Amino acid sequence: MMLKPISGVAMTLIGLSTSLMFPHLVMAEEITCQGNLGAITVDNVKVPQGKICTLKGTTVKGNIVVERSATLNAIGAKVNGNIQAEGATLVDVNSSTTVGGSIQVKQGSAARVVSTRITGDVQFESNSGRMVANQNQIGGNLQAFQNTGGVTIRQNRINGNLQCKENNPSPTGGGNIVQGSKEDQCARL
Repeated sequence: MMLKPISGVAMTLIGLSTSLMFPHLVMAEEITCQGNLGAITVDNVKVPQGKICTLKGTTVKGNIVVERSATLNAIGAKVNGNIQAEGATLVDVNSSTTVGGSIQVKQGSAARVVSTRITGDVQFESNSGRMVANQNQIGGNLQAFQNTGGVTIRQNRINGNLQCKENNPSPTGGGNIVQGSKEDQCARL
């Protein structure tokens, strides 16, 4: 049996019917950020290895991924999803930025999360540089585990728990309002 080629009109109809049957399969675009993004709206952001990205008033409908040796500066940004960094040089989130998900900084150098509203958790894990969480509103937990560059946790409102373990030196700070429990190295903060 010989197959006939499908015409352009038939292909369009197949594509249209597929998108009508499965509307949730729309693909989100990922923007590679090297430099500055202003007050625009994007789907997802990737900060590539070794690059610097500044988001100033930017709305991110999805997630931000910060790659190894990269730097993210988020100033007054709105992130509907998560900020995830592994091996980053710096993650600096401040000035009334809002994050609909969580902020996770692992095995990197430094991070500053200041004057930010986070719906989910903030997690600093196995970082070698200074970690700072000041004057934030955190809907979930704040966790600092195995950091070696110093951790400062000051004047945060945390709906979940404040958990700190195996940081050297021990975290400093205070004035945190915690709805859950203050645990281990953060018991007095």
